[in-house]
Amino acid sequence: MSTSEPWLTLGRSYDACLALVLNPNKEVLVAANGSSIDGFVIIDLNGAFVGYLQTIGVRAEVRGQGVGTALIRAAEERIFQRGPNVFICVSAFNTDARRLYERLGYETVGTLKNYLVAGYDEILLRKSISPWTGFEAR
Repeated sequence: MSTSEPWLTLGRSYDACLALVLNPNKEVLVAANGSSIDGFVIIDLNGAFVGYLQTIGVRAEVRGQGVGTALIRAAEERIFQRGPNVFICVSAFNTDARRLYERLGYETVGTLKNYLVAGYDEILLRKSISPWTGFEAR
């Protein structure tokens, strides 16, 4: 994770990435292929945006092969058990990821100017299956 984009531009060190993956308040789903880990997704089911898909990482060698899509769909399945919305932020410069999220039905909520790093914006996206009113947890 710390050796590829967008984390290089965002200045995330190996230690910061490891702390994120090991955070006991988050859930981590992993895509494995035999003994190889092809990707992972970290979700947050607490906080202001219940159902926040916080981080997605896919090994560079398998990008474009559906691993990211499968991880997102698994995260959505988990999140939609608890709430009607999935939120995700994408760096404005990360056009490939943004294209994937939009293809999967995510819509722009707003722009967070200079949110993580000066000079780079984050785009907040949301996918919803219903309003909170009337939603029943599964």
